[in-house]
Amino acid sequence: MTAQKVALVTAGTAGLGAQVARALAPDFRVVINYANNADRAQSLLSELSSIPNTIPKEYHASPRFHSIRADVSSKLALQSLVSETLSTMGRLDVVVSNHGWTRLTNFTNLDEGLNDEDWDKCFAYNVKSHLWLLAACREELDKNEGCFITTASIAGVKPSGSSLPYMVTKAAQIHLAKSLAVICSPRIRVNSVSPGLMLTEWGMKFPEAKREASRNNTKLKRLATVEDVADQIRTLVLSRSTTGQNLLIDGGLANM
Repeated sequence: MTAQKVALVTAGTAGLGAQVARALAPDFRVVINYANNADRAQSLLSELSSIPNTIPKEYHASPRFHSIRADVSSKLALQSLVSETLSTMGRLDVVVSNHGWTRLTNFTNLDEGLNDEDWDKCFAYNVKSHLWLLAACREELDKNEGCFITTASIAGVKPSGSSLPYMVTKAAQIHLAKSLAVICSPRIRVNSVSPGLMLTEWGMKFPEAKREASRNNTKLKRLATVEDVADQIRTLVLSRSTTGQNLLIDGGLANM
């Protein structure tokens, strides 16, 4: 008898990551990764436990939910994250590589885009870490015909957002996902999602005028919510015929 499938969500205790965990909880056992806030992770685990399990009881296994602290900018920490997931849950079928990093700057000011530390940190968090995580879980995902989804950004498609290093590395992240879809075929599906501005704790750091301009520039006159994006991630998780795609979730801002 095969145990209920397992999903790992990085940066999974707040904002989009937490909503992805909620969206997957009815059908998957879920591991949430966090950086520092153990209390917030425990609070989310308690919330997830109240969500009904839609899988027949004969497929249930324990634990249903689990949290793991890990520094996603470290290759060794990501390898340990996957190892602990497997030792605790017994399998891994879905990875939502949701983490990233940026520093709020004026991207039209070239001088502000020349900070070497910002470039190095953006490449570590927004590109290399996703590659390292895929490499760490590739064998297990291949065995289970699983999927790997990264959270990119509209900034990787349309010059915009928090900084020049962020935009360039998000574009690299999207192309990385497309490349990994080729490399890991035919048994692993790899996709990315690119939300527009979401009014998460991070999104609220932008000035109100910028938030309103972003809203008004969309064709639908609304910003994507974490619920919108999590629902699309769930669709990609369940779709067995989609790979190598970057799904824009931006109210029509970038592609119309």
